[in-house]
Amino acid sequence: MLPRVTEFEDSYGAVTARFYDAAYAALAQLGPDADFYAALARESGGPVLELGCGTGRVLLGIAEEGIACTGLDLSETMLDVLRGKVADAPGMTPRLVQSDMQAFDLPGERFSLVFSAFRAFQHLYSVEDQLRCLACVRAHLIPGGRFAFDVFNPRLDVIWVEEAPEAEDLRFRDGKDEIVRFVRATRDRPTQTLSLVMRYERRRAGEPVGSEEARFRMRWFTRYELEHLLARAGFAEVSIYGDFDRSPVGRESPSLVVVAS
Repeated sequence: MLPRVTEFEDSYGAVTARFYDAAYAALAQLGPDADFYAALARESGGPVLELGCGTGRVLLGIAEEGIACTGLDLSETMLDVLRGKVADAPGMTPRLVQSDMQAFDLPGERFSLVFSAFRAFQHLYSVEDQLRCLACVRAHLIPGGRFAFDVFNPRLDVIWVEEAPEAEDLRFRDGKDEIVRFVRATRDRPTQTLSLVMRYERRRAGEPVGSEEARFRMRWFTRYELEHLLARAGFAEVSIYGDFDRSPVGRESPSLVVVAS
């Protein structure tokens, strides 16, 4: 049995939960991922399990289609936001589970699709935790079921820069205030980890009136590293795309989108 190795220090607490939906609604590149996973859910017929469901950006769209689904997340704070959304829309009834994604156990439950959207798999830093997660996924898939997830496609010219100074990342509204998000990045190539500090600066009438921070770490992967990892975990068929339109992986592909069974 693999030893359990956990290093979670990701800040998916109050700061991230407060700004998550508004911040990521401002990112134009999001949306195709939700459509991609919803299409897989429809193909599967359900039931569906999302690992790292957060505030339900992807999961709720699937639930709205009447597909039986379960959402799992480590952060109770993010799940509380999602519970509030479900309470406001009683027709949507996804089951919500608080657990880490490398050690979950839902006795007697099997899914035709397990997926992990928006790079949640990159919060598993060690090979041991990655394999533990994949073992849990396989244990919860029906025969022929599929596991899908996405990670960013690392650009060598970017990851070679060890320290990136704080820079403005995006802007969005929070009531009458404007929130400006600044990001500072540190990269450790030997461990393939990216450390991020996200600072949310609140501005009122154009003037800063407060600032809050959230800190994250992410593990980056290469295409063939993922293929070997999935083969080691027992997945026999693996497709990796360069984007959510299922285009081949190319030099400029922004993502590595995986579908395995």
